[in-house]
Amino acid sequence: MSAIRLLVLGAVRQHGRAHGYQVRADLEFWGAHEWSNTQPGSIYHALKQMAKQGVLLAHEVGPSAAGGPPRTEYELTEAGRAEYFKLLREALSSYDQKPDVLTSALGFMVDLPRADALALLRERLGRLAAWRSAVTDHYVPEGGPEPLGHIGEIMRRWVSSADAEADWTRGLIDRIEAGAYSFADDPGNPFEGVLAASS
Repeated sequence: MSAIRLLVLGAVRQHGRAHGYQVRADLEFWGAHEWSNTQPGSIYHALKQMAKQGVLLAHEVGPSAAGGPPRTEYELTEAGRAEYFKLLREALSSYDQKPDVLTSALGFMVDLPRADALALLRERLGRLAAWRSAVTDHYVPEGGPEPLGHIGEIMRRWVSSADAEADWTRGLIDRIEAGAYSFADDPGNPFEGVLAASS
């Protein structure tokens, strides 16, 4: 899965309707250019491609205040909303996502009902446990990784990563169960995201 697709869909959804510069400003404000491959060119390309694919609806609006060509604003179609939530759910429940995909999903997890987010994170825990077992059952010799020499460090890293990810995921589950964060089905004002000041 590509983080940029989830990030762009999520950013457009937060605005309801947004032009490329707004999406770019939000993602830069969130620091996405530091922890993902999200660059200005890739954002504009993703917007145009998703409009061609019917995931976004493009609207030409008047020229920008600074003059120049008309701006294009984008909004999610029904297919776009379905894809956004599909990508979000996959990213939260999978154990093998790249860090930028999981980080993107964490930024939007509150768009889900609290129980759904918890169920997806528990699914992630189960997948992490299964992956760890696969490593220890099939790749690590019975006596441990020592007979493998320095290659054993690969196995140690896999097991250590699985343990750290599981520990962090359990902590997040505990925090959400204790009432942290405002989810889509919580009473009161839902979390509306953090938008760049210039947007």
